[in-house]
Amino acid sequence: MAKWTPKHEAPEPLEGPVVATITGGTIVWFVLFLVQLPFYDWFADRGHTWWLWTCLAGGGLGLIGTWYVRRRDAALKRAAARDATERTEQTAGLDGRP
Repeated sequence: MAKWTPKHEAPEPLEGPVVATITGGTIVWFVLFLVQLPFYDWFADRGHTWWLWTCLAGGGLGLIGTWYVRRRDAALKRAAARDATERTEQTAGLDGRP
């Protein structure tokens, strides 16, 4: 078997409102859980309680995802600020280089 090689370069990853997207999805999972909770007996009678637990698990994983993307966003902003500071110092001649 021949090894597969891409015919073109991969596109740049899309950057958008990641924190808002993950937070919104997390809220949707928790709302779905809360909406289904009053019908627990109906789900239990039919063997579908996994629907509720799936929504709760989605909300819990969404909380972890929100924590992760907030930290990632903060790290990206810190790195951008550090790079901007280094560029400013280099152009001003403050980096100690002759």
